[in-house]
Amino acid sequence: MTAHAAEPTSVVPPMPERTPKALREAIARHAPQLLPDFDEHWKRAIADTYDLAPLPAFLARWWVEYSIARDPKLDAHVDDLHRRAAEATDYAEAKALLEEVSRIRYSARELGPGQ
Repeated sequence: MTAHAAEPTSVVPPMPERTPKALREAIARHAPQLLPDFDEHWKRAIADTYDLAPLPAFLARWWVEYSIARDPKLDAHVDDLHRRAAEATDYAEAKALLEEVSRIRYSARELGPGQ
């Protein structure tokens, strides 16, 4: 009897603490493709203005972006939904595809640290 090697499983990293520093570190480690946009948005919305009022909206946006990007399968699925919606010639089909993206993003928003 021979043992079969287990298929490699990609482990989705947990969500970080809900702070700008922890989120940036998680993005740098697990979704570095987002880092230039994250840093530019931080600079434009927070650092250059010395205004913390936009911080909750900033964190909400990047929480969802990271949540999706940290899972390559989910990220590819969302990209595919966007692509299919853009190519759809039927309004109802495009709407349904974009509503699925919306549901995914809404679910991502509800995730807590460690999930």
